[in-house]
Amino acid sequence: MKPRVLIKIGGRAFEGEEGFKDLAEALKGNPHSEVIVVHGGGAEISKALEDAHRKTTFVDGIRVTGAGDIKIVEGVLSGTINRRISEWLAENGITCRSMSGKTKSLFVVEPLTRKGRDLGYVGRIKKINPGVVLEALGKGEVPVISPISANDRGESYNVNADSAASALAGAAKCSDLVFITDVPGVLVGEKPRVRLSAREATQMIEKGIVTGGMVAKIESALEALRNGVPQVHIVQWQGADTLARVLKKKDIPGTTIHLSTEADARVRE
Repeated sequence: MKPRVLIKIGGRAFEGEEGFKDLAEALKGNPHSEVIVVHGGGAEISKALEDAHRKTTFVDGIRVTGAGDIKIVEGVLSGTINRRISEWLAENGITCRSMSGKTKSLFVVEPLTRKGRDLGYVGRIKKINPGVVLEALGKGEVPVISPISANDRGESYNVNADSAASALAGAAKCSDLVFITDVPGVLVGEKPRVRLSAREATQMIEKGIVTGGMVAKIESALEALRNGVPQVHIVQWQGADTLARVLKKKDIPGTTIHLSTEADARVRE
């Protein structure tokens, strides 16, 4: 069976076309692997909402998304960004299939609440139907996925892209989940930890060693481990050989979080 990797795109390396040229080279250089791409687009969403004179409110880092907002958010994610990524990869020799969480009910969601507060059209994934992704992989295509999803009634909801990547990596039985970020891994002081067990990562959150956006990233990584993904990487993009280093399990940039002991296995419970 081919190794299957899900890459969640983020960070400044992928703000322009050059990063996607690198990614295309990485995909062409590893033809015996299968790769799934999930993307977000927070900065472009904020700009589009601002241009529409709509105020943005966040609760614990999650964007409250009203009925008028979701139309704009969906247009940015499933329209502008998804189409652009697919076109850039296609122009560099990669056969892609554009899709979102709504495609053949890939993700079915329910409303997400935080501290008892209604966040509007923000969804929590309750069901995954990975068949459309596996079909694309079987045809040699790279699925490029927007996290916009729908509930049982077909209403659109925004889903955190890290959460979507974590859930899909487990459902698609990926060997690795790679979060591309702007920082060189999980930092202790100013140095990245090369490897962390799930137990160690949990303790770092509990002790306040990691803070801010990295907490949410690690929580998504732990969720992926609970979903059956053997290891999760939090890395900066280091050029076209980044994917090869992940596949070869050698000199991987950033931090790898994994289950390694009996105690760590409790994370899945």
